[in-house]
Amino acid sequence: MPADKSNAALTEAVYYILLSLHQPMHGYGIMQNVEQLSGGRVVLAAGTLYGAINNLVERGWIAALPGEGNSRKKEYEITDRGRKAARAEVERLKELVDNGSRIMGGR
Repeated sequence: MPADKSNAALTEAVYYILLSLHQPMHGYGIMQNVEQLSGGRVVLAAGTLYGAINNLVERGWIAALPGEGNSRKKEYEITDRGRKAARAEVERLKELVDNGSRIMGGR
C-alpha cells in the first residue's frame, strides 16, 4: 500500500473531489460539484478526473461503491483516510490564512 500522504498539500482539484465525495457520487456528478464548489475556477476534464479518482482509490482515500445491476456508472465515496486527509488540508489552509492575516494585519 502506498505511503499515507495526508500531511502533504492537496491540489485544489483533489481537495474539491474529496469534499464532493462526502456523499456518494458518480464521475459526472463530481465534475459538476467541483465546478460549483469552486465558483467555476476548477473545471475537470474527464481524463483528469478519472486519473485523480484512480490515484485516490490507490491511496485508500475514496472507494468505489458496489454497482447496481448493469449500470456502467460507478459511484465513489470518501473513506476515513480520505476524511483525515481533507481535515489535514483544512488545518493547513487555516494556518496559511491565519499567518497571512497576522502578518498583513488582516488586509
